[in-house]
Amino acid sequence: MANESTPLIQTVRVGPPRRRYRHHTLRRFCNIACVSLLLCGFASFALHSLYIWPSGQEHRHRHPHHPHHGHPDHGHKHLSHEDLQAILLDTPSSEKAEEWSRYYTSGAHLAGKNYSQAEWTKDRWEEWGVKSSIVAYDVYINYPIDHSVSLLEKSSDAKSWNVAFKASLTEDVLEEDPTTAAKDKIPTFHGYSASGNVTGSFVYVNYGTYRDFADLVEAGIDLEGKIAIARYGGIFRGLKVKRAQELGMIGVLIYSDPGDDGEITEENGYAAYPEGPARNPSSVQRGSVQFLSSRPGDPTTPGYPSKPGVPRAPADETTPSIPSIPISYADALPLLKALNGHGPRASDLNKWWNRKLGLGYKGVDYNIGPSPEDVVINLYNEQDYVIAPQWDVIGIINGTIPNEVIIVGNHRDAWIVGGASDPNSGSSVLNEAVRSIGKALEAGWKPLRTIVFASWDGEEYGLIGSTEWVEEYLPWITDANVAYVNVDGGASGPQFSAAAAPLLNQVLRDATHLVPSPNQTVAGQTVGDVWDGKISTMGSGSDFTAFQDYAGIPSLDMGFGGNGSGPVYHYHSNYDSFHWMSEYADPGFVYHRTMAQVLAVLVGELADRVVIPFGATEYADALDSYLDKVEAKLQPADADLATDDEIFAVRGSVSSHEVIGSQDAFEESLKKIRHSISEFRDKAVKLDERAAWAKKKLEEGLPWWNIIGKARLGLTIIRVNHQYKYIERQFVFEGGLDNRSWFKHVVFAPGLWTGYAGAVYPGLVESIDAKNYSNGLKWAGIIKHAVDKATKSIQ
Repeated sequence: MANESTPLIQTVRVGPPRRRYRHHTLRRFCNIACVSLLLCGFASFALHSLYIWPSGQEHRHRHPHHPHHGHPDHGHKHLSHEDLQAILLDTPSSEKAEEWSRYYTSGAHLAGKNYSQAEWTKDRWEEWGVKSSIVAYDVYINYPIDHSVSLLEKSSDAKSWNVAFKASLTEDVLEEDPTTAAKDKIPTFHGYSASGNVTGSFVYVNYGTYRDFADLVEAGIDLEGKIAIARYGGIFRGLKVKRAQELGMIGVLIYSDPGDDGEITEENGYAAYPEGPARNPSSVQRGSVQFLSSRPGDPTTPGYPSKPGVPRAPADETTPSIPSIPISYADALPLLKALNGHGPRASDLNKWWNRKLGLGYKGVDYNIGPSPEDVVINLYNEQDYVIAPQWDVIGIINGTIPNEVIIVGNHRDAWIVGGASDPNSGSSVLNEAVRSIGKALEAGWKPLRTIVFASWDGEEYGLIGSTEWVEEYLPWITDANVAYVNVDGGASGPQFSAAAAPLLNQVLRDATHLVPSPNQTVAGQTVGDVWDGKISTMGSGSDFTAFQDYAGIPSLDMGFGGNGSGPVYHYHSNYDSFHWMSEYADPGFVYHRTMAQVLAVLVGELADRVVIPFGATEYADALDSYLDKVEAKLQPADADLATDDEIFAVRGSVSSHEVIGSQDAFEESLKKIRHSISEFRDKAVKLDERAAWAKKKLEEGLPWWNIIGKARLGLTIIRVNHQYKYIERQFVFEGGLDNRSWFKHVVFAPGLWTGYAGAVYPGLVESIDAKNYSNGLKWAGIIKHAVDKATKSIQ
């Protein structure tokens, strides 16, 4: 007996097959022929109008911010791809990049306080032929009011406290560097730091990683009610504060240790900035302490845009409840010296505490403490929390294809007046790329794909401008966005670096091999020739995060930076100034120009190539190699083999937990993922082969009369592009990661206890760290399902 949900099976009498008469067969043939011709005609038309001749009648895409608009009609002149590349390589100018840098670094542009720069950016883009607008969000944010840090010692009669040292909490004004004397310079502070006035003994906590704090607990160091002194580096600063808060500490001071500056230190004989390339002792790294690996964006509007009148949630889920202040190493010296002789020395714990101790020559013994009860720190921090506007500048060039869009972004806000590297080398580079593409439009170029340019606000506080924008336009982005390209610090040295979703690896390599390198060792070398070719995995820390980790858009982040042997980069300091950039980091702004060429050419490749220039096979191979890393975590770690790049990620792991579930069953589930990846790779190879066939046919050309050939080619291109565009989306899991559900991507996310650095298969990795293999089995099933979806999507 069938239940109510099962349809009854009816018995059907089967007779002999009906005979087809000749006119029935003829009619069936004619119907098939007509449908086939219609499909051929449609495919041929699509190929003709959308791909082969983009100067023909356009199908305009309407961007959410703008009414229909285009660019001037230049007589439908066809611009070849080679002509386009020539314009994008020839137009960027070092002189223009220097001009843009001088403008952006000439005044304060803290998030929510840079409307004039937003207007200026919009005006420049429109001068270059890109219709633009300013998009506002109302964001929960803090601005500094007052702060102090004092070292207090109890008087001899134990009845009062004396101030033994009061930190300046300022950076020296330098005669050679006008930026440092700016009237509107911004105080040293942490974005999203809590207000508070706390006094207590203090403890040196090394880099403040999860493992560092675990070492202190295991060593019996009392942390409750103490103030932490942590050094910058290794992990995102907000996670240092988060772990200190969880362990009952009452405040955090974070300083920059010259031991992390490599060879270029005063101890090694290099003069400090401005006389030389070493770190100025008074430099302070400002920055956000939002818990970035939990969720970026406005802390009070999780998952939806910060528009006027929207309901707001409490901010405490992703912001600290204890105060923190950034300090220079000059201000840290008396505090660290006060710990000499108190508690174990750092080297007494383990070798990870004995790395790069750069202040030893200044008399610091790196004792851990805690300080005795008669030697304490008073930390006072007052912040004003408000709802303030943020202004994104959005420019659009409509393409021929209605639902294929390339988005290119850089943020505009900075913690200081200058910000010559972060973000304004990227802002200058973006401007030069926009100007170059404007020149191509003037020459008659009609891009196949819509290009959207974005100058984001609020990145420094927590990727706010980009996150709110993605949350507002998620349905459109999910439907139309092919790729997101990000440039943050575009030029602060000679070494090119990049992080990317694997789909974009090859087009990035191709673009770098089209651009001449400024540091050629052999004549004719390109950026790609001198680059080591390493492409990192996507983590967080810049505006690609919402695109890659939330929306499932293949993203890329790139720039030129230091190579470890050049001038010290004064990150988030007043000394990241126009003077420092022009004298030390990029004299002549040659790397600004080169980065603008790379960016413009890359955008040209993504927007103008008929077949989307992705590589699915490389994605499959990457998925397989990422699984190797997961399996390696199941083996006993050999710390001696860890590289510097891996140390913080390895030591960010949870050290001890009760084992939950079967490790054997979990390992068996990884084999099933491996099998699914193998099947995905088989289909990815075939997809890439279809794409290669279509590109070859386009290069060879088809005679006008070959309608069926054109139809086949058109249908192949439409299908290939559709499949490429949506591969990344298959790895979005709507439930999100455990305890941080905003992050939806099952392959890429910021490390839970690193913040910046990318984690692969975070659900698996975090389950292994917690020794929760039952949870790992859950994630193995989710990931296998995602891989299987991706396989099905490209069949």
